[in-house]
Formats: sequence, structure tokens, C-alpha cells
Amino acid sequence: MGFFDTILFPFTWFVSTIMVGFESLLTSFGMSDTSGLTWVLSIMGLVVVLRILLMPLFVRQIRSQRRMQLLQPELMKIQKKYKGKKDEASRKAMTEESFGLYKKHGTNPFSSCLPILLQMPFFLALFRMLNDLEGVADGSKQAIGFFSQELAAKMENSTILGAQLSSSFLHDSDTPAKILSLVLIVLMSLTQFITSHQLMRKNMPAAALDSPMARQQQILIYLLPIMFAVFGVNFPLGVLIYWTTTNLWTMGQQFYVIRAMPAPGSLAEKALEERRAAKGKPIKKFQLAGAEQAATEPSAPVRQSGQRTQPQGKKRAKNKSRSNRPKGR
Repeated sequence: MGFFDTILFPFTWFVSTIMVGFESLLTSFGMSDTSGLTWVLSIMGLVVVLRILLMPLFVRQIRSQRRMQLLQPELMKIQKKYKGKKDEASRKAMTEESFGLYKKHGTNPFSSCLPILLQMPFFLALFRMLNDLEGVADGSKQAIGFFSQELAAKMENSTILGAQLSSSFLHDSDTPAKILSLVLIVLMSLTQFITSHQLMRKNMPAAALDSPMARQQQILIYLLPIMFAVFGVNFPLGVLIYWTTTNLWTMGQQFYVIRAMPAPGSLAEKALEERRAAKGKPIKKFQLAGAEQAATEPSAPVRQSGQRTQPQGKKRAKNKSRSNRPKGR
């Protein structure tokens, strides 16, 4: 076992175990273990399990993105302060001030990349597993965990619309594999574009769209789908199904978040305010930690120091009033 295989082994073991678990569940409901549909649904089940496990990280990512968007005006002030200064000391000072602002408000510009980075080992593990499928099936390569030689042979011989799950557009000549690969590559790239586009156009305030970070993200909107298309021709069908399912999950999850918890100052927030106003519900605003309370919140009454004021009867109050009068009247 090579160094790369050693690193990927725990992820490959996890991927194969989840897929075997779903295969066993589906066959218990009467599906065939030699059907390509059974293994396609097992790959989709793997995506669902991974995304559920990553849900806490996704919530943390959303909160961090909100803070980043609210910090855009402050970041632009820092950038304006050092605009035109190209010496090393100025660049260092600008970086320190920016990261000091991130630290103060508990956010990180790289937090949005964490979910996709954490998925990469599992993606590579599935890629390696499908590439080694034929070898495990004929016994030339070692089986992994519960994914036995018998199951590998069944998965290797199964087909979906006439194409094997280990086939790819570039490395296989059969027409069904090429057609299905091409369809999945287009779907994978399209879902990636829609996900990025709706995030930029619907869920970012106008001020944030003018920032250098936003301009970089706009470039990525068009660059990432192209990268998926270029590298997708090398991916086995099973990997294309995995990544397309992941993109669909992300797109649906993001649509819900944009609708229910939009970024401050975005078009999505304006639409949410209009929906709440139509239903007579209060408008909730996302604030940074330590931000001031809403002006509509009633303030607590100030308590005076000293003894508590005792209740007085009418006669006692009248006598006290007379005693306080100046003499001679």
C-alpha cells in the first residue's frame, strides 16, 4: 500500500462501509444487488450521510459569512486607508488590521471553503475505490472493510442506462458511458454555476458586491464550472453522480438559507421583510456579537439609590406638605 493509499484508507473504509450499508438496506426491500440503480442510490445515500454530518459546520459557515458581509464597510475603510501604499510595511499593517477585525468579531475569510475541503478526502476515496473496482473484483487488489470481492464484482458488472459506474468519458469507448458522462458533466457544472450565482446576486448587499473579495468570487462563478467540465471527463460515472448529488443538495440547502436567513442589506432580505410585513410579523435583523440592541426594545427603568420610598396615607402626606412650607405663611 502506497503512501497516498495509506492516507486515504480511513476515508475509503468509511465510504465503502456506508455504500455497503445502503446496498444491504435497498436489497432488503427487494432491489437487485447487481442493478446499477441500487449502487447509484447507495452513492446518493453516501452524500446524504456526509452532508448531515457536516451540518454543524455548515451552520458555522453561514454565521461566519454573515459576519463577513457585515464587516465589508469596515474592511473597505481599511483598504481605502492604505490605498496607493505599496511598501511592505503598509501591506503588513493592512493585513494585521484586517485580521484583527476578523478576530474581534469571530469570523474568518477562509471559513466558507471548509465544507468543500472536508469533502475532498471522501471524494478522492470514492474516486480511488471506483478506479480499483475491477482489481478488487478479480482479486488482484485487496478488498476494503465490508466491501468484499463479491460485492465489488456485482458493482463492477452492474450498469445504469447501459454504462458501468466505473466508466468515464475519456477512458472508455462505449457510447452509453460517453453520453451519460457528458449529461452528468453538464449537470454538475450547471448546478455549480446556479449555486454560486444565487449566492452572489440574491444574498449579498450592494456594498459587499463592490469589494475586491466579491470581484474574486464573481470570477469563480464562471471559473469553477469550467474546471468541473475540464476535469469531469476523467471522472468515473459514480464520481460524477456523487458530485452532482452534492451540488443539488448544496443548491437546495442554500436556497432555503437565502430565503429564511438572508444576508443583511441583500435583495433576499428585502424580499423576506416584504413577506413578514404582509403577514404582520416583526422584522428580525442579524447583528454582530456585541452590537447595540434594537431601538424598539424598551429600556429598563433606572432604580434610584437609597431607601425604598414608603407608601403614604393622605393625612400623613398633608402634614408633611405643611411642615415643608416656609414660616410666616
